Amino acid sequence: FILWFVTGIAMIYVGGMPALDGKARLERLPPLDLAAVRLTPAEAAARADSGFGQTRLTTILGRPAYQFDSRYGSATIFADDGSALAPIGIEDAKGVVARFLNRQAKDISLLGTVERPDQWTLLLGRELPLQKFVVADGAGTEVYVSPEAAEVRLVTTRRTRAMAWIATIPHWFYVTPLRVNQPAWYWTVVIASGVGCVLAALGIVVGILQLFGGRPARWLGLRRYSGGMWWHQALGLVFGVFALTWVFSGMLSMEPFQWTNAEGLRLSEQPLGGGPLALDRFGPFDAAAWEHALGGRTAKEIEFRRVADHPYYLARFSPAAAELDPHRERLHQPYQVGGRAEPEHLLIDAATLTPHAEPFATDTLLGLLGSAAGDAKIVEHAVLANYDSYYYSRGRQAPLPVLRVKFDDPLQTWVYVDTELGQVVATIHRFNRLERWLYNGLHSLDFGFWYDTRPLWDIVMISLSLGALAVSVIGLWFGVRRVKLDIARLTRRRGPA
Repeated sequence: FILWFVTGIAMIYVGGMPALDGKARLERLPPLDLAAVRLTPAEAAARADSGFGQTRLTTILGRPAYQFDSRYGSATIFADDGSALAPIGIEDAKGVVARFLNRQAKDISLLGTVERPDQWTLLLGRELPLQKFVVADGAGTEVYVSPEAAEVRLVTTRRTRAMAWIATIPHWFYVTPLRVNQPAWYWTVVIASGVGCVLAALGIVVGILQLFGGRPARWLGLRRYSGGMWWHQALGLVFGVFALTWVFSGMLSMEPFQWTNAEGLRLSEQPLGGGPLALDRFGPFDAAAWEHALGGRTAKEIEFRRVADHPYYLARFSPAAAELDPHRERLHQPYQVGGRAEPEHLLIDAATLTPHAEPFATDTLLGLLGSAAGDAKIVEHAVLANYDSYYYSRGRQAPLPVLRVKFDDPLQTWVYVDTELGQVVATIHRFNRLERWLYNGLHSLDFGFWYDTRPLWDIVMISLSLGALAVSVIGLWFGVRRVKLDIARLTRRRGPA
């Protein structure tokens, strides 16, 4: 409990494990050289071994390249000559780091190849192996590069690693030997928090019984204790409920009960696309025409999309001054809200090469969702300009406005659609909504009347945590004293031997 409350306070300001921010990755990409693009997306896809799902045009090793990602794998085809990207060597990987950080190659040294997850690549298991480099910049910067993709996958510094050890790693039990064994890690957290629930509940019950002490009329039970034990009982009665609800909601983050894993409405793949992505509907790149379409701005990356059976380009631009590892607010929104607001971008009609400035029509989106939902029927819909109790994000990371659509399926699923880009950003059924209050509500106290009012939320959260921490410290102190006394008694009974 002491560990959880101390690190929990730290996590308010640290966030999660170090991760490469998407905006920072985009900022460090060079401008797309569209004049060098010789292949259409369809021609490049024909040369990709893994097929295609999500497709984008980006810059790899200083050259324009198509990246294809699907459930079957990924592939990169250079757009200038149609060659496939082969795994890069150490020197090329060092060059990737140098360009990404704008450093000299002489400042970069190889630390080794990461074949198995280390402390910082626990969530990047599918990306392994990675080449790990250290940068002589005074900040202890370490960079992980994927030789298969020729891209930076993670950047950590001495500060971000230290912050993780202070907050996230002990709070989540994210030590490498334990975390790489998923069943062992899962049950360690569940059992520890489950035992914590039992102890907190017992403490509350005993505290109430001792409070009355058989004399409820005169409330003399509180005086049965003195000194530190009086403080333990008094603080426990005030902050014990918070300690119980907090450790219980923390256990729910592991989803130990089957109902939290229930699957709601199953939408067909790409429900708003009108079908799979058809790359033959995207023509050759004309650099002059694209310069006019972008209005003089320089695209860093272009993604190919299909919305309402029509092809679109999603051009992304550099965000201003993106941090490599900013404070992430993922900890402060429901897990089911996966959508993120795009950085600076422009949706372009692929047929006319003109910007698509208006949101997609509600009737069009409803028709596509209804077709993708099978037998489930739409019972209610509304366009939300602000977040509701289940779709929200501190820092406004989740996009707005959204179309909220409620279905009559057995789990009463709600689907949220980004009306600007025509994509599903959240699917939340009634068990998710219950879990939202039991986990996010109790654990992060994200209730509307103070959640978005900082520093009020910080003050309340830290005050409750400090109160529960004080109860835990006093309990540990008396627990250790009790154990010492028991050991002393056993020693005396067994004699000099």
